[in-house]
Amino acid sequence: MRRILTVILLFFSVISFSQELRCNVQVVSRSIQGTNKSIFETLQKALTEFMNNTTWTNEVYAPEERIVCNILINLKEAISADEFRGTIQIQASRPVYNASYKTVTLNRLDQDFQFTYVEDQPLVYNPNTFSSNLVAVMAYYAYMIIGIDHDTFSLNGGTPFYQKAENIVNRAQNAKEPGWKSFENKKNRYWLTENILNQYHRPLRKCLYEYHIKGLDIMSDKPQEGRSNIYSALEGLRKVQNQDPGSAAMTMFFDAKSDELVNIFSGAFPIEKGKAASLLKEIDPSNIKKYEKITSGP
Repeated sequence: MRRILTVILLFFSVISFSQELRCNVQVVSRSIQGTNKSIFETLQKALTEFMNNTTWTNEVYAPEERIVCNILINLKEAISADEFRGTIQIQASRPVYNASYKTVTLNRLDQDFQFTYVEDQPLVYNPNTFSSNLVAVMAYYAYMIIGIDHDTFSLNGGTPFYQKAENIVNRAQNAKEPGWKSFENKKNRYWLTENILNQYHRPLRKCLYEYHIKGLDIMSDKPQEGRSNIYSALEGLRKVQNQDPGSAAMTMFFDAKSDELVNIFSGAFPIEKGKAASLLKEIDPSNIKKYEKITSGP
């Protein structure tokens, strides 16, 4: 009897701890006039429950291990009574070892967000079908959040989750909504997963791992060594930048890390500051002005 009770308790503990995300969803609809605003309140609640209550993986997460993320949906246009267009901003972070600091792992603004939603409709993800662009986009970013988080803890650890995101892309090829097709633009969801999974971006995956495990996670005890390891990890991105300048995956990385990199290297010795600023300007030219702060400070 005790064995049966133990199995039952273990079963329910796995269920209660299996959700991976602690996601805050906010829906903003100030640009939309003349629409029943209750639909957006219902949508916000439904999306929050969808992201937090869906079991995305087979892994077991304790409540304190859930990945903290924020999603801001800014609706710009009501195409019809139940179809909307806007943007979706996704941010995720992970704790740094032996510190109260949390580092941003994903900070992405997706401007190709269009969907249909009828108030109170159930949101259910089925990996074998594409029936709702709203569900598909949210599921896609759930897997990207989880994939990137895994990449920061183990080398190429995010691959299975990026592949699940890629599966969503493949099933969305006949969708009328934008963001899924290769010919639309080079920074959309199609190219983000294509980049992150192709061999040319392996140095970026390696950088994600070494930047966090060998860099940030040791900086509380060994700040100089941590900074040096982050610089070494970034050097590998030269090859990626040369092969695919400003790729979707590289843009994703620097959108999350550029401000942090300025802070990290602003505390370095003068020679290190110059080397870091030069490297960052080379591999992330879109943020040159930002990296000038590394050498212009005290």
